[in-house]
Amino acid sequence: MNLFALFVDHVRDALTQLASEGVVPPGVDTARVVVEPPRDASHGDLATNAAMVLAKEAGLKPRDLAEKLAAKLAAVSGVAKVDVAGPGFINLTLDGSYWPQVIAAVLRQGRDFGRSDSGGGQPINVEYVSANPTGPMHVGHCRGAVFGDALANLLAFAGWKVTREYYINDAGAQVDVLARSAFLRYREALGVTITIPEGLYPGDYLIPVGKALVTKYGRTLLDKPEAEWLPAVRDVAIDAMMAMIRTDLAALNIHHEAFFSERTLHARPDGAPSTIDRLLDTLRARDLVYEGRLAPPKGQPVEDWEDREQTLFRATQFGDDVDRPLMKSDGAYTYFAADIAYHKDKFDRGFKRMIDIWGADHGGYVKRMQAAVKAASDGEASLDVELCQLVRLLRNGEPVKMSKRSGDFVTLRDVVDEVGRDAVRFMMINRKNDAVLDFDLAKVIEQSRENPVFYVQYAHARASSILRNARQAFPDLPEATVEFAGAALSRLDDEGELGLARLIANYPRMVEQAASAREPHRVTFYLYDLASALHGQWSRGKDSPHLRFIIEDDRELTYARLALVHAVALIIASGLSILGVDAPEEMR
Repeated sequence: MNLFALFVDHVRDALTQLASEGVVPPGVDTARVVVEPPRDASHGDLATNAAMVLAKEAGLKPRDLAEKLAAKLAAVSGVAKVDVAGPGFINLTLDGSYWPQVIAAVLRQGRDFGRSDSGGGQPINVEYVSANPTGPMHVGHCRGAVFGDALANLLAFAGWKVTREYYINDAGAQVDVLARSAFLRYREALGVTITIPEGLYPGDYLIPVGKALVTKYGRTLLDKPEAEWLPAVRDVAIDAMMAMIRTDLAALNIHHEAFFSERTLHARPDGAPSTIDRLLDTLRARDLVYEGRLAPPKGQPVEDWEDREQTLFRATQFGDDVDRPLMKSDGAYTYFAADIAYHKDKFDRGFKRMIDIWGADHGGYVKRMQAAVKAASDGEASLDVELCQLVRLLRNGEPVKMSKRSGDFVTLRDVVDEVGRDAVRFMMINRKNDAVLDFDLAKVIEQSRENPVFYVQYAHARASSILRNARQAFPDLPEATVEFAGAALSRLDDEGELGLARLIANYPRMVEQAASAREPHRVTFYLYDLASALHGQWSRGKDSPHLRFIIEDDRELTYARLALVHAVALIIASGLSILGVDAPEEMR
């Protein structure tokens, strides 16, 4: 039951009535009409901008159209009062009959309350993490991993058919550096004293890879030239790194449905043209790839600019600032060429909607990739890119030192092991993804209102405790949550109880808007507000016994209040599930 969507329909019905009366033209465009909570709660329960956005098309002043709409909306069942404010905003106050309907809907639908079909079952590919397979994941990867996973959950809840994908960057110079680093550990495992030079990976995580190479190859690689041992060592090292990355992600309860290897784009074992070759042939046939020279960049230097004749993609035809190189001076393909081929492969797999989660340092790459997706799909597909800003890891306000395991950074696993999966997941999305995040290891395990994850989880545990205590007072209470939908919910007339009901009613709207805006942090904010309202009502009951959730000499009222507690617990559990966070029944 989406109360706000329901009243958008009521507004449309009112416009249809006005059109039949000749007051407004038929078929006015209502796409920009919204119904939302008013900014000031004293103004009512709902507010709509309908008159403001439709006045010009209707040929009326906003205030005049608002008055006519208000008269129609006042006749809607359950509307107690309609006010026109300012230049033409319409505020509605509902009577008490609506809030029991909302609570009963939650109890009947359970965790599916708020689930939307706004995605229409359309396939959407969400690619996130995609860290180079050269070592354990660090805390910087953590934010993109959690954000991407929560966004995927949110989109699925909003009706999209989501595929979670990881792009393995297993081609190029960085994996050769990994192989050379692993080969040193192989020599070390055979008893050779090694020194790790600048430019190779010094972390202890490669010691087991060296031992695995000894188990597989014995001493046979020791005297071979690099050209012979490098491919074999690279394969073993990449497999080991991906196994480590999957384990690290699993510690955060992150699991991808698809893993795509960049190497498959570059070469085919049968010697046939590569995926990138075939893509460039297709783009050449459409005159989107040409041989030419790029003008010197103005202002800031451009990383991929070279003063030479080269193979270029006509990115400017699709909204980019300049055309982009596809081949390096040594004849190898650029990263950009591989990325076009990869996103073309996504399109060929049926994805017309794609979302990539990148680090903020890749912001300059967004426009060219969006241009490439338009070109490769002939305008049929779209790419949204969400950038995740840096994470500053602190302990009691002081920067955290590097990890010995990694050699030069703090690993994701270090953080999860110290503070727990739930704290990491909740706090990594407790701020908008494009804002820098301070993650304080000491603060996120505090048991206080200032720690949002504790505060929200404690609200769910408190609700569970209330329900357990109620069963001691009333042993014959229904076992099934849905049975509480039959309680005398009209008895819930305290302002705190109605405030909880209003917050619950906003859940479907919040979910749909968060999914549309690609902003899972809205879920954390909403859950904190709902938890605060529950804690506040519990505290009021401590001071005023008649407001307690359990009134032993009034079974009917207790039953109704327990229905409300059940509803709050279900919404908190649903929201935490979207975030990938547990909803505990007890806090220890």
